[in-house]
Amino acid sequence: MYWNPLPTVTASAGLSRSNYENQRLGSPGDYLRGEWANKDWRNVPGPFYGAGTDNCWTGRLIAPEHVIYEDDFGAEVVYRQPRDPHEVQLLLSAAYDDPFGGYACDGDEHWTLSKVREWWADRNRLLAWIESAKQEWSAGTSPEDSDAAAGLRDYAAYAANGLETDLREYGFWLEHRRVAAPAEALPDLV
Repeated sequence: MYWNPLPTVTASAGLSRSNYENQRLGSPGDYLRGEWANKDWRNVPGPFYGAGTDNCWTGRLIAPEHVIYEDDFGAEVVYRQPRDPHEVQLLLSAAYDDPFGGYACDGDEHWTLSKVREWWADRNRLLAWIESAKQEWSAGTSPEDSDAAAGLRDYAAYAANGLETDLREYGFWLEHRRVAAPAEALPDLV
């Protein structure tokens, strides 16, 4: 179920950084500086996205259920939006580690139901890219290549089972700025 993660983001300064003992997150405005114009097309629609992140491959070390790497430069891409405060903290911790400040969480200001539908309509392009990059990284011998391929397997599985429902719930949020009640119909993506 989609829920609004922005209150958690706003209150995140001073939270502990996931996977780091005795370290705290700073103010979100200090490290969530990605720009919509630089958003990677492979980011799943939602408030969070990667836009010109670093290529150090650290995001999956902290948030493997949310981050993959693109194959041009190794930049980080958000493939699954967080679903609860703990997952927000994981994604914020990954963003905090990005020295370029290329993550952002202002997607709600840019996405519309129409844009989500356009993104979904182009999913075959995404699936083809996932398959191609997955094959390339699966042939690699390093642990990093194996992890990158695993992330793409996870993204493909999510695209096949779960992503459409999440996008429909997000589309409802975009249209109404609230979570759908159980009896309310979610918008179609076609």
